Amino acid sequence: MADRQRADARRNYAHILAVAESEVAEHGGSASLEQIARVAGVGSATVRRHFPTRRALLEAVSRQRIEALATRAHELTGTGDSRDALLEWLTEVLTHAVTVRGLAAALAYDGTQTEPAQENSCTAALEEAAEPLLRRAAQQGAVAADATVTDLITLIVGIVLATEHHPAPAAQANRLFQLAVTGLAPRR
Repeated sequence: MADRQRADARRNYAHILAVAESEVAEHGGSASLEQIARVAGVGSATVRRHFPTRRALLEAVSRQRIEALATRAHELTGTGDSRDALLEWLTEVLTHAVTVRGLAAALAYDGTQTEPAQENSCTAALEEAAEPLLRRAAQQGAVAADATVTDLITLIVGIVLATEHHPAPAAQANRLFQLAVTGLAPRR
């Protein structure tokens, strides 16, 4: 009987997560937990049991993309020019965050914790994966020694959230990101 209940709970979770993915894709980080419950055909208490906070929901919806970005950071660590490798990874994070609604919100620091990455499993996973990539670039003098992965993720989140209603959000986000990494000095 317990195995059947666990199997039912797993199916229920998977169904709610699928509905949540659809709702977040449509409405972004502000997707309604109540609407998710209605579409999934469960009570809002059931949704909240699986996802006690909006952050937990967004993190669950973003988990696969975060894992892919973490894997990509590992792949790029130690390859080619350290700055180029770091910027390639950051550009991929930016691209994912612009094109996948809700990802920027999942990565955003919400102000409720004293340490941004400690209570945000998405940012913590990216920080752990990209730390060697950033450290190598810093050791080679290719980036500021005091830059952190959390700083860089925060920069990307800010750019994505600031451009999400722009007529061409991806192009504008990329332009602002390039401006941030090259600085304001004119190109020569």
